[in-house]
Amino acid sequence: MTVLAYEIMTPSIKAVPQSWTMDRLARFLTDNEITGSPVTDETGEIVGIATLKDITEFRWNASRSESDARMTPEEEQEARRLRMAIFEEMGKVPVEVRDIMTPIVLSVDEQTPVRDIADIMMREHLHRIFITKDDKITGIVTTYDMLKLISDQELTNRCAGNG
Repeated sequence: MTVLAYEIMTPSIKAVPQSWTMDRLARFLTDNEITGSPVTDETGEIVGIATLKDITEFRWNASRSESDARMTPEEEQEARRLRMAIFEEMGKVPVEVRDIMTPIVLSVDEQTPVRDIADIMMREHLHRIFITKDDKITGIVTTYDMLKLISDQELTNRCAGNG
């Protein structure tokens, strides 16, 4: 018997509004011990996903140096100083979740076999995928949820076709 998405999904989804600041998102993720969250618009519809990786990439891109450019050491130092000055000024105007989120929302139906979900997650390099029923999001499957397949002997046997 095939294991389906609804059997391993996490039904409670902690979503954040797209108008939250990046710092508030970081605190939310840390407080809830999660690495990503769906993002909702003003009507409550999920419009994307924001992760710790998005926050890290935003901050890293603001502070990295452009080593490909052919600049003298003095020019590189000046470019770095200007980039940091701009980043500091940007810090005065809060960066919102909508500015760093990934707007693509991948989902599968509750009746999708977990093998298909694993294939999608591997192919798309995803750590989480939304689960839907009648086009409404009812849960999420994360890499942690996929580990249930290994830790639960009954689920393991069913995935292997032994149960």
